[in-house]
Amino acid sequence: MAAILIEDEGAVRILTLNRPEVRNALDRELRQELALALRQATEAETVRAVVLTGAGTAFCAGMDLGELEHVIKQSSAENRQDSKQLADLFHQLYTLPKPVVGALNGHAVAGGAGLATACDLTVMSTDAKMGFTESRIGFVAALVSVFLVRQVGEKRARDLLLSGRLISAQEAEALGLANEVTPSTSVVSTAISRASALAANAPGSLAMTKTLLASIPGMGLEDGLRFATELNALSRTSAELQEGIRAFLEKRRPSWSKEDNETPNAT
Repeated sequence: MAAILIEDEGAVRILTLNRPEVRNALDRELRQELALALRQATEAETVRAVVLTGAGTAFCAGMDLGELEHVIKQSSAENRQDSKQLADLFHQLYTLPKPVVGALNGHAVAGGAGLATACDLTVMSTDAKMGFTESRIGFVAALVSVFLVRQVGEKRARDLLLSGRLISAQEAEALGLANEVTPSTSVVSTAISRASALAANAPGSLAMTKTLLASIPGMGLEDGLRFATELNALSRTSAELQEGIRAFLEKRRPSWSKEDNETPNAT
């Protein structure tokens, strides 16, 4: 059975974590399949946005118990390599050039909360909970913390990471970890609707914006403005902008071509 289910709805690709019998826990196979599915979504010209959700009643319960048992038997080098692979997956999800909307159909815990935090937008079921629970078993939410601090600030991240407590969907929304809370029956459809709205925008512009958002927090004021100036200048010469202006003046919807997807790299 495939660890990741793949379905397209218009310009939106829906990726479903498919290990419901273990609450979609992250084993090596699921992580590898998810990384592959994200690469395929990036390369697919017809895909403009991605929705990530889980099969069954949970979004993702974090690391698989079998792998947790294996961790304590591995050497330092093996654990470092395994940690890097998970870090690469979070980074891939966070920096994907296409928008990613998380559809939290159920609880998102530990590494599962990390996946949700790495998404651009998150729609959460009213009865779902989120928790960075690693400290409860002597683990450290090291990788997840990189994204969490960016989103909620250090003080709130300290509360969530040090307590390891589960928070409700309503608190997650108040903290900025969820963009919308909706009944469980409409989580995926709401996420698809959000993703479809994002997919209607210029793909190169979206990719540039994600690069900007990933890079700016680590820069000082002057460096940030220099980087933003370069991206601004690049966007001014893009085919997308020309099409967008023409469409605006002609009062029609813009048509984003294959070439518009090809965004130059800022240096």
